[in-house]
Amino acid sequence: MQTAPFPLGSNSQPRILVLSMRDLEFHISRSYISEFENCICSFDDVDLFKLPYVNKNFTEKVVNNVARKIFQISSSNQIFNLFNERYSLKKQYDLFLFICQEPIDLLYLSALKDWRSRCSKAVCLLEEVWLENFAKEQKQLSVLKEFDYVFMNLSSSIKAVANTIQTPCIYMPCGVDAVEFCPYPLQPQRSIDVCNFGRSPPTVHQSLLNLGEKENFLYMYDTIKDLFTKNHQEHRTLYQNIVKRSKYFIGYGAKFNLKGEVGVQQELGSRFFEGTSGGAVILGTPPQTETFTQNFDWSDAVIELPSDATNAAEVIADLNLQSERLKEVRKNNVVNSLLRHDWVYRWGQILDRVGLNHTPKMAQRRAYLQSLADMAIQKSS
Repeated sequence: MQTAPFPLGSNSQPRILVLSMRDLEFHISRSYISEFENCICSFDDVDLFKLPYVNKNFTEKVVNNVARKIFQISSSNQIFNLFNERYSLKKQYDLFLFICQEPIDLLYLSALKDWRSRCSKAVCLLEEVWLENFAKEQKQLSVLKEFDYVFMNLSSSIKAVANTIQTPCIYMPCGVDAVEFCPYPLQPQRSIDVCNFGRSPPTVHQSLLNLGEKENFLYMYDTIKDLFTKNHQEHRTLYQNIVKRSKYFIGYGAKFNLKGEVGVQQELGSRFFEGTSGGAVILGTPPQTETFTQNFDWSDAVIELPSDATNAAEVIADLNLQSERLKEVRKNNVVNSLLRHDWVYRWGQILDRVGLNHTPKMAQRRAYLQSLADMAIQKSS
């Protein structure tokens, strides 16, 4: 066995081991996961192990596809060795973290031979488990029995997962790098009228397209389906810069228009956290969930724009006449994001659960977030 290489690490005696898929999966939907990992590395003592790419040639692609199919059927992640080496660890860690976007990702835990025995506690952040397809993914989830805690951001799925794996499952909302999304202290010009990335209602989209064709109005939106990036950090940086230069930001519930995948389940997606942290005004319809109310409990966090609305132009024109209201909305969005939704708070929630102390760098970050919030309040007064 080979000793695992760690391309990122903040300390020669790290207490945290993070297993990352950033060099294995390149869909842009995973960029915010890399952002969270980077933040953890910046304010804790971390070894970050990056899983190597396994689809470089035809043989690797075949083995990977077969292994994924077997894992989906049997839940076994030991049938094939997907990597050139399976790595063993020489260090002991206080905590192991794996951020799992979807259950199939659990297959890749097999890259580290002794992650469980070398880590006192193990936590998985499980992103996407929808009840509509739960029966198909249930076997894969059995791997989660090896973890001490599973954190989930789809609140309605927690009970089903907990009953399956008999492991404590805790709700934890999405987060953001609120420092990088924050428009302060630079305060860039908001030269983009509307930012609309990801899923959006066709009627609203067409209404905004028409507005862009008729007026001096910049509407920024996706034109390519199923996007991949060569570099998660570069994509995230571009996205941050776009959001904090946008006046309005379109936001609806997670996968709101994919009923075949999610059924009637409504969940709070990452778009609301990203748009508000950049100080944009959110237009859309939030999910009718307690988690939305808990996390976005300030006035005008989302300004209603129904998914079948044909009057987006009129709504925006009316809002543009309410400069004081918009100023208040932007301030509240930024301040609440800085004080409640930065990744440092999410990491603190995990540390509290496993009984580990917060680091001095975490305290420093919280203090800096407070200073940015104070600046936002001052500049808006």
